[in-house]
Amino acid sequence: MKKLSFAKSFATVGLAAVCAVSVLGCSDGNAGAPKQTYTGGVAATVNGVEIQEDTVTQAIQDIRTQLGVTDEQSWGEWMAANDYTPESVREEMINGYIDQELIKQGAAAQEISADDNQVNEYVDSMRSNYDSDEAWSQALESVGMTEDEYRDNIELSLMTQQLKTKVAENAEDPADEDVLTSAQTYVSSYSGAKKSSHILFDASDEALAQEVLEKVQSGELDFATAAESYSKDTASAADGGNVGWDKLNNFVSEYTTALADLEKDQISGLVPSTYGIHIIKCTDVFEAPESLESLDQLPAEFQEALKAMVKSNNESQAYYTWLEEQRNAAEIVINDMPEGLPYYVDMANYEKADEDTSGAITGVDEDGNPVTIDSTVVGEEGTEEGGDDAVADGVAEGGEAAEGEAEDAANEVADGTEQPAEGDGSDAAADQPAEGTTDQPTEDAAE
Repeated sequence: MKKLSFAKSFATVGLAAVCAVSVLGCSDGNAGAPKQTYTGGVAATVNGVEIQEDTVTQAIQDIRTQLGVTDEQSWGEWMAANDYTPESVREEMINGYIDQELIKQGAAAQEISADDNQVNEYVDSMRSNYDSDEAWSQALESVGMTEDEYRDNIELSLMTQQLKTKVAENAEDPADEDVLTSAQTYVSSYSGAKKSSHILFDASDEALAQEVLEKVQSGELDFATAAESYSKDTASAADGGNVGWDKLNNFVSEYTTALADLEKDQISGLVPSTYGIHIIKCTDVFEAPESLESLDQLPAEFQEALKAMVKSNNESQAYYTWLEEQRNAAEIVINDMPEGLPYYVDMANYEKADEDTSGAITGVDEDGNPVTIDSTVVGEEGTEEGGDDAVADGVAEGGEAAEGEAEDAANEVADGTEQPAEGDGSDAAADQPAEGTTDQPTEDAAE
């Protein structure tokens, strides 16, 4: 069974193993008084910096609330189902705080800090998703945070990103053989990919769109020329309307549906979407070769996407190596687990049920009941705008968590899961850069 980290298992965004980005009030281990007194004492020290036991306990309790497993029975069952014990939950949480402290100390040593204006802009942007200050406060409370803690997490995540970028400067450039190996792994996922161009009109310009469509269909007007002359998507218009491959991008559903019905060189009718009215041309179709022996067998955009994936992998590995070196060099003391912790249960009373969970992971539903989740979708879906989880998403977006970054990059290449921000409609594609391609009409506004 694939086991999620404790804090990540409650949602698709959460506390990574390095605790670099938290959605649950995983604030500075030695900052301020804990929200509640539990056992007191110090859980660990990192180069002399104390991580309070109550801070660790509070974080675990907050996660239990999010999981809906606040009573002893459901909590014990959840831990059994996920191969956890109270001791291992505590250990993982402490290790997250240790890595967080090492990141802070490493950033300070390299004079890295988050820009206050950027933090303020991000917090203000997230607050704007809510109708009132009360709704914003309730959303923060629902994930166990105050606004100050949320702000601290944004600051830490931005600082972490800067540190990762600094460390990644020493990462090796992708070797052709490594890129080819990745290509051989992912090439089948590209099979059937379609490249397209479009001409975008305002929703009110249906008559003009129909007139241009008829001229293009009759051969009176070249498609690329028409795109350059008429398209409201000025970014793609400069390239004859080219918006790249569907396997590398995430088009709006109407666009995807229309493109799926087209063969190479075919042109659609008028396709309405939230951006306006599209005329779509399928300009190429890729079929994966039975045997991939050279990168030249792939379109240039796929090669670039794969190189970016391998580069991301190398950068992540450089960061993990740096973090491990910091751990090895640090003076770290983890104290024994005290008695009387509110999350402690006797696991002898809870047995893990035998079931086939190959290819899946165990999580919980909104009521705290164990469920099986397809591991291929975890981490790919966002949350609804303005919902409580928007706070969680906001922290994650402020700086990507270290854990799983290389795998996410691979998934983005293979599945096109990237979700850029929506434009204003007049220059929609220009607002949505996608790795390895030109800009495109993309689905889902950033929350």
